[in-house]
Amino acid sequence: MAIIDLRSDTVTQPTEAMRDAIYNVALGDDVYGEDPSTIRLEEMAARLMGKEAALLVSSGTMGNLASLLVHCSRGDEVILGSEAHIFHYEAGGMSALGGIFPHLVPNQSDGTMLIEDIEGAIRGDDIHFPRTRLICIENTHNRCNGIPLTVEYTGSVVKLAKNYGLKVHLDGARIFNAAVTLGVEAAELTRGVDSVSFCLSKGLSAPIGSVLCGSKEFVAEARRIRKILGGGMRQTGIIAAAGIVALDDMTKRLEEDHRNARRFAEGVAGIPGFSVDLEYVKTNIVFFDLTGDRMSDEDVLASADEKGLKFLSLGPSRFRVVTHCGIGADDIDRALEILREIMSNELKVEVS
Repeated sequence: MAIIDLRSDTVTQPTEAMRDAIYNVALGDDVYGEDPSTIRLEEMAARLMGKEAALLVSSGTMGNLASLLVHCSRGDEVILGSEAHIFHYEAGGMSALGGIFPHLVPNQSDGTMLIEDIEGAIRGDDIHFPRTRLICIENTHNRCNGIPLTVEYTGSVVKLAKNYGLKVHLDGARIFNAAVTLGVEAAELTRGVDSVSFCLSKGLSAPIGSVLCGSKEFVAEARRIRKILGGGMRQTGIIAAAGIVALDDMTKRLEEDHRNARRFAEGVAGIPGFSVDLEYVKTNIVFFDLTGDRMSDEDVLASADEKGLKFLSLGPSRFRVVTHCGIGADDIDRALEILREIMSNELKVEVS
């Protein structure tokens, strides 16, 4: 039975072009700065993000953590959204390894933080307070429906930060999804931020890796932090080769994932027992809810898994699917058919 895996766009497999590139890649020692393929990838990434320099890292978590460790010292404070990936899913690294204090501001349903809330969270100069050093934003916002932050919103955060002498880090794991949806170049979405990380291993289908971008001085310090974190990986060209293909080719097909997400959302909206707010379906992430009390989240997931469909519960009664390369319209239609079968069978049991 073919599995339809909608848990995340991290489950993508490298393309044939990526496999060929990996097999034939030119290699060197990246810790010595001598891997030609890694150098090429970093130059490409810096150009696409509108920054001076870039650094290949093993994951988005490492990229975000390295950024925070460059921008902040022990005892400093970072302002970030209450639904931020950095806060929820990165193992508390900022505090565990950096002694950095998170100051949470409520995320709105579109992934933004209100500018007045951010400003209200900035500490004054008082020995009782940690020093505010950094503001973090996320684009697209994972836990807020995958909605992209606009050029204008990012600009307003950057302006506020500069007024207070603060830095801005952008967790841009899916920045290219945002750019496609908004019809702009990725560099427009990173204008003014001091650092940005993005993933090669999500919707871009590379097997490993993220890239961290910023000024030359920032990247030089991030390279040192990467070494401290155990991220000096020597012949990283085998990673960079797939990343180069990802940036050359895979950014051009993301609209297909967005169409499939919309197809799924519109379909699931018509299945009794589920609800979805179509207004929030902008990229490749769809959140939908289980209504009523006929089934538990676990029952739905187990029944779907038996039929070859995988997705996530972010509970209670809330699910997430993510479309990606390798999932076509036929897969979406089959996923919807499975969900209809599950809810129809449950309704028959209840009626009997």
